[in-house]
Amino acid sequence: MDTEDLRLAVYAAFRDGRTPRVAGLADELDVTQDEVRSGLAELATQRHVALDAHGEIAMAHPFTAVPLGFSVMGRDRLWWGGCAWDSFALPHLLSDQGPMLVATACPACSTAHAWRVDDSGPPAGAQVAHFLVPAARIWDDVVHTCARQRIFCSEACVDSWLAVEGRARGYVMDLAPRVGLVRRSPRARLRAPGAECCGRVLPQRRAVGVVLGTVSRRCRWRGATARGFRQSARVSGGNWEDPSHED
Repeated sequence: MDTEDLRLAVYAAFRDGRTPRVAGLADELDVTQDEVRSGLAELATQRHVALDAHGEIAMAHPFTAVPLGFSVMGRDRLWWGGCAWDSFALPHLLSDQGPMLVATACPACSTAHAWRVDDSGPPAGAQVAHFLVPAARIWDDVVHTCARQRIFCSEACVDSWLAVEGRARGYVMDLAPRVGLVRRSPRARLRAPGAECCGRVLPQRRAVGVVLGTVSRRCRWRGATARGFRQSARVSGGNWEDPSHED
């Protein structure tokens, strides 16, 4: 089995609002479940997916199979939102489903927040996003990391939550600049066959992945967001990249 076929099947399922499971993927690709598990393990090593303790798919950014504090409702489909980044990426990645309703609740005071989001610009709001886990440790446990990338009513709510949890402050970013960074990456990844990725023209098979918004995960998507974090942290004097920072 070609792991590229497996990867595209995973993203196609998520795109259609389905949760890809080992048994279903094996049936779809006409292979054994052991072959699927082996392929998923390889994709996890390459950071295309994150697996749970049973070898099932937990995340394939920006999609998630587990609840992490956000929901995203499209025209006729509903997804769990992966985090404060990924939840706002879906309306840009799947513009035919927009405008989408992105919803969450403040971890400190449980106030509900919701935004109507399309691919034309960031939503309005005075909320802030707090990123607890340092960038250098994101992939130590990416599900744990994403579960702690949350949106709060204000910095006061961030401080209140941190005091209750007994944790050190991570990096705080306003809503609009964060979503502005998210907007650029999915658009760069939605290309037709023959698209470029990392300065080279992709073959037909790989270009199909760009159309699904899956190919450029390691280059454009993580590169753009990581650069945004680094630049913002340098400007603010924050320590979000400090590997010794507590999560």
